[in-house]
Parts: sequence; structure tokens; C-alpha cells
Amino acid sequence: MSWKPEVVADSGGHWTGNALRFTTKQEAEAYAYDLMTRWTLVRDTRAVEHTDPATHRWIEGKLVEIRKE
Repeated sequence: MSWKPEVVADSGGHWTGNALRFTTKQEAEAYAYDLMTRWTLVRDTRAVEHTDPATHRWIEGKLVEIRKE
């Protein structure tokens, strides 16, 4: 299980995300909030549970890739 950050960045209210998956809801929410501060059109953010494995961490405001060994 992982957490997927999503944003609404259009007037239609459609949620969209990318391939990033985080280990915790808090990390996904923090990443989405950071994205909102950089994109002017973001209207809302959220984090949703996903079945994909986690691919990234959000540590001290930085995106860190989880390396598969």
C-alpha cells in the first residue's frame, strides 16, 4: 500500500496525479501542498490510498526516491 498525491488544476474539478507514491498519507499531502505552492492553477489537494508500492519519500521538504535493491 502507498499514498498517491492528487491535485485539481482545472475549472472542471478533475483530480489528477502522477506516478509518485509515498509511504505515508502525511508525505503525500505535504508533497501535494508543495506542488500547490509552485503551480498557480491548483485549486485543491488530497492524498488517496493506492495499491502500488511506495516509490518516494518526502523528507524535510525534499523528494527522495526509494531505491530498489
